[in-house]
Amino acid sequence: MKANRMLCLLAAAIFLSWLGLGTSLTAQETAPAATPAAAPATGSTPTLEERVGVLEAYLMNSDPSEPLKIKDKSGNATVPEDLLKNTPTAQHSGPGHNGWMMASSALVLFMTLPGLALFYGGLVRRKNVLSVCAQCLGCAGLVTLLWWAVGYSLVFDDSFGSSFFGGSKFFFFHNVTSAPNPNYGFWVSQNVYACYQLMFAIITPALIVGAVAERMKYSAIMLFIVLWMFVVYFPMAHMVWGVNGLMSGVLNAHAKIHAIDFAGGTVVHMTSGWSALILCMILGKRIGYGKEKMAPHNMVLCMAGTGMLWVGWYGFNAGSAVGADDIAANAFTNTTLAAAIAGFAWAFIELIHKGHASILGFCSGIVAGLVVITPACGFVSPTGAVIIGLLAAIVPYIFVVFVKGKFRYDDALDTFGVHAVGGTLGAILTGILAVPGKLANGAPNPVGNPNLSANVDVYIHNGSLVLQQLAAVGVTLLFAIVGTVILAVIVKLVTGMRPTREEETQGLDLTDHQEEGYIL
Repeated sequence: MKANRMLCLLAAAIFLSWLGLGTSLTAQETAPAATPAAAPATGSTPTLEERVGVLEAYLMNSDPSEPLKIKDKSGNATVPEDLLKNTPTAQHSGPGHNGWMMASSALVLFMTLPGLALFYGGLVRRKNVLSVCAQCLGCAGLVTLLWWAVGYSLVFDDSFGSSFFGGSKFFFFHNVTSAPNPNYGFWVSQNVYACYQLMFAIITPALIVGAVAERMKYSAIMLFIVLWMFVVYFPMAHMVWGVNGLMSGVLNAHAKIHAIDFAGGTVVHMTSGWSALILCMILGKRIGYGKEKMAPHNMVLCMAGTGMLWVGWYGFNAGSAVGADDIAANAFTNTTLAAAIAGFAWAFIELIHKGHASILGFCSGIVAGLVVITPACGFVSPTGAVIIGLLAAIVPYIFVVFVKGKFRYDDALDTFGVHAVGGTLGAILTGILAVPGKLANGAPNPVGNPNLSANVDVYIHNGSLVLQQLAAVGVTLLFAIVGTVILAVIVKLVTGMRPTREEETQGLDLTDHQEEGYIL
């Protein structure tokens, strides 16, 4: 038995040393002892037990400082400063979690470029395909500049002490290093996390493009996006995901609204979708809308873009666990189920209603399923994801086909019907279907999210979380609708929003960019 214990200790020491989790074991530490020695109350070198505790925290994607805490005479648990310096806690990232988050960042960027560009590009007429691509490219560059300068800090800092805006500590990525920010991820470098969140910031305003496609000047769209990021996106992202945000139910125990949004139902899809509806109504209909055929010019591009969106969405949803852990695995599974079922169900509804199942129907259903599962993916069971997939096909279909036909607003590529309606539906269903983070006996629930705050867990248990979700929906609607109305008026006064009638008829590819998508 002693020989086995020695081999286990040596194996652990070698593995810990390879991970950089401490110095190698000393002879004294590896020698058998008649009675186990008590861990020292203080010290600058971590003991074997402390190093193993840190390793377990890495495997569980949890706080690595917990195993190092020592209680003082008053009973307060703290980590000695010298011990903290010699142990990989907040100073070091974990390779597995960091690697997954870098991959997730690339996947979310893949959603915009080329995913969304091809999806939207295939749905517009041939004369406007490059204009959509240019708008997606413009979002990528413009938002990155804003994010580096002030955006990341306004969302994920807390130095202002505000529930609406973060602070100025990270302006120009100052102090955004490879060390983790424990407020958001114990084992992920802050610069990686900042880049990951940047990809969300890029795709959100790009979604708005779908509602105003083929009839808004490039300069007007870029100006609108600059203003919209400050008025809508930055405050909304801080309110929902900031450590002291107004509606950050997971991170802020003192939040005014204890809502939960795993990957962006309110922050991404509701804000962009409802803003898109208001903007397209203010902008007006395309010339010839309702009189001319405005069918997608290339469904192959649309289908390819849909596939890229689905693949990229795994980074969007599973990456929002901020680590390669059990929660990420649950989000990954739920994303798959909801997208596949919604795509099939939408096409089946179309078959019954119209007598055929179209590629556009499959693509619309897949995207709707991805949208609706987004806020819930880390909080619901697989059965909940199946329910969400079915409802994601039914409710957005009603809005895209019947409501849009009734009110005749020109939401060119159904941004409102899919993203606004889907995001709102997802936020509400999250409140209904979320599984508690812990079971009644206090044991961890592998289906639920153990990082839920105690307040949110109580709301889930008593069935009142949906009320918190409805309050969050109301705040999101207020910011998106009022903000868009004000910004549209400003943009109209500064640059004007629409091209001339002749330019719109000719197509924005030539008038805005002096290029054509196809030379035949």
